[in-house]
Amino acid sequence: MKSKLFIGVDIGGTKILAGLVSHTGQVLSRKKSPAPRKSSSRNILKTVSKLIEELLDKENCSIKSLGGIGLGVPGIVDPDKGKILVTPNTNLSGFALGSALKKKFNLKIALGNDVNLGVLGEKWLGAGKGVKNLVGIFPGTGVGGGIIVNGQLLTGAHGAAAELGHIVMDLNGPLCTCGNRGCLEAMTGRWAIERDVRQAIRKGTKTVVTKLVDGKNDVIKSRVLREALNKKDPLITQIITRAAETLGLSCISIRHLFDPEMIIFGGGVIEACGNFMLPMIRKVTEKDPLFSKIPKCKIVKSQLGDDAVLLGAVALVKGISK
Repeated sequence: MKSKLFIGVDIGGTKILAGLVSHTGQVLSRKKSPAPRKSSSRNILKTVSKLIEELLDKENCSIKSLGGIGLGVPGIVDPDKGKILVTPNTNLSGFALGSALKKKFNLKIALGNDVNLGVLGEKWLGAGKGVKNLVGIFPGTGVGGGIIVNGQLLTGAHGAAAELGHIVMDLNGPLCTCGNRGCLEAMTGRWAIERDVRQAIRKGTKTVVTKLVDGKNDVIKSRVLREALNKKDPLITQIITRAAETLGLSCISIRHLFDPEMIIFGGGVIEACGNFMLPMIRKVTEKDPLFSKIPKCKIVKSQLGDDAVLLGAVALVKGISK
């Protein structure tokens, strides 16, 4: 098995990334494809299958060279049945993606929540290497979470643990995609930031974003937010500051619950705006009076970037989390 290669797949809200990975975690090749928000489950299956086949063709590898395929999905999964239970931001709820891929490729398939796997990847080869107790928060299209306690990935009784994006921060807050109000995701995810920007523009607030997106603000990518921050745009500075402070408050609760050595921040919003946000997140977290007398929790940025989830997916299919 050690000589085998593996495929890791990260199914995100806006893109699907697949990588051919060695048993030591070296990403040998990558392929990615857009994942439109309204894409059907069957189309997503076709896209994933095509990416896997293209990777094998590109590297002149056969299916027999693979030890397995690991997939990270943005939602709650049943890993034993290879079925996706709930995915608020993609059309995969109720779809047996793992079983479909097993039938197609006749390989070992491992399925997990994307940010759980992102944190597992960081523990294997990234910022969390050697850390036994850590939490990951990944603000991307939504906000995902992952928790490792005493070296083990915490998945809960039904595979639904670590849905940190859906902890309630404000009982009267904005409606979330999950149906609750005031979730962390509904206040700090990119779709929530986009919502707030669009609302402000409709009310007549001037912002450089309008020019950066050429007047088409139905999707405001993280790089646009970064550019607006670099230009010191008042609206984006205000919205991102509020998001960072909210993430800091969530870290206080997370520390109270898990007392981790480290909290890792990743995801598209952090990749783009982390240099602005992380100092604020740390500042808010360190104001917590209850934990003022215990050692500080390190709050760091993901080291693996876009590869975190696909490497965690490989770690899962290799059994590293066991």
